[in-house]
Amino acid sequence: MKVIFFNFLIAILLATLFCGCAQYGVKDRSNTNLTAGKVKMEIKKGVTTQSEILQIFGSPNIVTKNRDNDEVWNYNRMSYESAYGSDSGGFIFWGGSRAVSSATTKSFDLIIIFDKDDIVKDYSIIAASF
Repeated sequence: MKVIFFNFLIAILLATLFCGCAQYGVKDRSNTNLTAGKVKMEIKKGVTTQSEILQIFGSPNIVTKNRDNDEVWNYNRMSYESAYGSDSGGFIFWGGSRAVSSATTKSFDLIIIFDKDDIVKDYSIIAASF
């Protein structure tokens, strides 16, 4: 009986020694369907209309006219993603822990130019991540 208890105690100590606790979580605050893939899939130059764009992406952030008097719509989305957590060592590092975190900000701009008949003439995407 003492041998079984001793072996069990050794197993517990070794498990504690070689494993630590870790907790990680990710918060993604992007709240949009505005992505490069979605844009390329949905927008066809010379085919897609303003009303279809409104149904797909909603109202634009900015509406202007260019020097050719074409209507230009600008969609801009910013997202912030953070990862956080903590690491703590096993038995040898008892009481020691470290915080782990990282953050990424992403910017996505879609600029759509419409012709005089409200059909997509051209569009461009500007995406950045920092």
